[in-house]
Amino acid sequence: MKLPLKGVIPPVVTPLLDNNTLDIKGLENLVEHLVTGGVHGLFILGTTGEATSLSNELRKEFIKRTCDLVNHRIPVMVGITDTSFDGSLEIAEFSQKAGADAVVVAPPYYIPISQTEMMDYLENLIPRLPLPMLLYNIPSYTKLHLAVKTVKAAKELGAIGIKDSSGDMLYLFTLIDEFKKAPDFSIITGTELFMPETILQGGHGAIGGGANMYPRLFVDLYEASVARDFEKITFLREKVMRLYNTIYSVGKTSSRYTKGINCALSAMGICNDYVAFPLRKFEGEDKKKIEQYILEFDGIMN
Repeated sequence: MKLPLKGVIPPVVTPLLDNNTLDIKGLENLVEHLVTGGVHGLFILGTTGEATSLSNELRKEFIKRTCDLVNHRIPVMVGITDTSFDGSLEIAEFSQKAGADAVVVAPPYYIPISQTEMMDYLENLIPRLPLPMLLYNIPSYTKLHLAVKTVKAAKELGAIGIKDSSGDMLYLFTLIDEFKKAPDFSIITGTELFMPETILQGGHGAIGGGANMYPRLFVDLYEASVARDFEKITFLREKVMRLYNTIYSVGKTSSRYTKGINCALSAMGICNDYVAFPLRKFEGEDKKKIEQYILEFDGIMN
């Protein structure tokens, strides 16, 4: 895996038939949809992939099948965040044996921890990991907004970069400025709308859920940002904004983003739209809205 990690890396949904069964054909379709769409890597078992809702057995099957399908065409990164230290190590070791290229680590969720405790956690975890490690800042889910000092400590321990899903652009720019003299350390936004600013400021890419549906749109936006083609950036970002105002806005619960992407992929004929407990997939009017939005997108994406 070349460093720094760059480009568009979808946080891949986990195609399911039910709470304990992968949608194997759907996964095959999705992987090919993403790889042929030009993405630069895959991030599996993240938030969009509902990792915390899946059994270890199902996670391992998903890791192995995804790595086999990708077959080293692009890097595969696996989320190993767990409430259990040994649980994270177990998934990391399995990922290495399955052929993954890196692991992704967010602060352990549920019990709030301090920055000092997080640094101590990383000091114990990173040396035992069998694969390169990307840090993941997602304070809305973990209760900890990683301080720049903590990120610096992670880098010194061997982290290859950070995915920032805080939605805080000032923090994102601070990270880019802090590590601009570290050419192999990647700053990747988890807020897909921030991708142009991230690249223009000196960052490296985006891990954005919308790329599950429209990988080429996000690859084109990344390439326009690298080329500093502001006219094209404006044109493409309007399409990304359309996702926010349509598919991401259906439903009234905070889970609508995850459910919307799954429903959209089903409407596109790529994979099933089942989501794991405790979430419930869109049905009725919400599902019809998503299907109508996909029809409208088909007219503007081609």
